[in-house]
Amino acid sequence: MAKSFPRKALRIYADTSVFGGVFDPEFSAASSRFLDQVGSKRFQLVISPLVEEEISEAPHRVQDLYQSVAPLAELAPVAEAAGRLQAAYLRARIVSSKWARDALHVASASVAGCQIMVSWNFRHIVHYDKIALYNAINIREGYSPIGIHTPQEVIEYEKEEV
Repeated sequence: MAKSFPRKALRIYADTSVFGGVFDPEFSAASSRFLDQVGSKRFQLVISPLVEEEISEAPHRVQDLYQSVAPLAELAPVAEAAGRLQAAYLRARIVSSKWARDALHVASASVAGCQIMVSWNFRHIVHYDKIALYNAINIREGYSPIGIHTPQEVIEYEKEEV
């Protein structure tokens, strides 16, 4: 009989879109399930001051949801290194300076040592060519590659018989 080992919770950075996604019919189920799994300690949620800042400008229901989840999260400190990594992404033209905040989310997750980042931002973050470029810069700058996915791709679904 195979022995089962407890799995260490993955460190996952969630950007602001995941919290707002709870209130979007298209993203609600996966965002809610992701946050439920944070609550059950399947994931170690990591956020940054950038997420907090963006949440402060969000609708009240998103702010209330965030406040209920924030005690479960690790707040990654503002790091000069994240700014340098963000600048490297911008120099590589992964995104333009207009979308520098999106690059800072990826940089913050990378500097914080997260294995995965989740987002619903398909244009500037969760896009096959952007992911490859972010990871190329991460490696060049001495950081580990980071998995960039939607919450739907990382949540655990009901276990099936094998």
